[in-house]
Amino acid sequence: MNFFYIISGLALLVLGGNWLLKSAVGLSLKFNISKIIVGLTIVSFATSAPEMIVSIKAALAGYSDIALGNIVGSNIANIGLVLGIILLINAINLESSFLKSDWPVAMIATILLFFFLIIDGVLSRTEGFIFVIILILYLLYLIKTNTKIEVDEIHPDLENVEKLSYKTIFFFLILGSVGLWLGSELLVNGAVNLAENLGVSKRIIAITVVSVGTSIPELASSVIASLKKESAISIGNIIGSNIFNILSVLGLTVLIKPIDKIDIRILDQDIYWMLGFVFVLLPLVFLPTRNSLSFKEGIILLLMYCVFVYSTIF
Repeated sequence: MNFFYIISGLALLVLGGNWLLKSAVGLSLKFNISKIIVGLTIVSFATSAPEMIVSIKAALAGYSDIALGNIVGSNIANIGLVLGIILLINAINLESSFLKSDWPVAMIATILLFFFLIIDGVLSRTEGFIFVIILILYLLYLIKTNTKIEVDEIHPDLENVEKLSYKTIFFFLILGSVGLWLGSELLVNGAVNLAENLGVSKRIIAITVVSVGTSIPELASSVIASLKKESAISIGNIIGSNIFNILSVLGLTVLIKPIDKIDIRILDQDIYWMLGFVFVLLPLVFLPTRNSLSFKEGIILLLMYCVFVYSTIF
């Protein structure tokens, strides 16, 4: 029954997130908000909705390991699993923004999280506030430097969203909100019960099952983009998601409810893996081919992810 709750919860989170995304973008465009702002803010927040709802729900319920483990595991899965799979489909030639802003900001956010956790083993409201301030500065920089961006350049499923009627938009808004709420309830409760029944820590379930499940939207949108030969969207979705998971999802979560009583293995093991996955992207990009990632790098990332999962479970 717990597996049913988890699978049902994940399905509702994926569907709810997609419905919320369409309604948010559709409503924004109806009010003539710039596509630059919609693409770089509303789409980014909406695609992070599953992680955010799950982490906030878990934190409020007192399950710190699920709240934090979901973010750490999702960021690892985004690079090791999602990017690894994408590279098996198509090679990616990286744009200059990867080195100028995307990777550096992802690295800064990851290092900040690392130091905040290493210092005292908790995440306070002050640290959450710092994350949110950095997020705002990053968004302002993106809006200033991306003056010709379109919504479907950020997310490949939003090409016809402008044609939605108000009735359809509000229908998607209600469905999405209910889906996210119910999905988070089922997923968190199912994960907690499964961990207790199997006699394993909540951290293991969060780092593996929950985090991979909440990364499904990134995987789906990146695969679609890769099949359409839109590699810039693929790498942008993945790195952008990691940035938002820390600065937005975790930042807002700890502003609402500080995270403490964290499983020691998140501090001693998982956070180092997350740091390693972000760091390893740079040498992979430059060695042996400058500014590109290909099939071979995809295999390396997937093997790294398999080693991570093995070390987490065993």
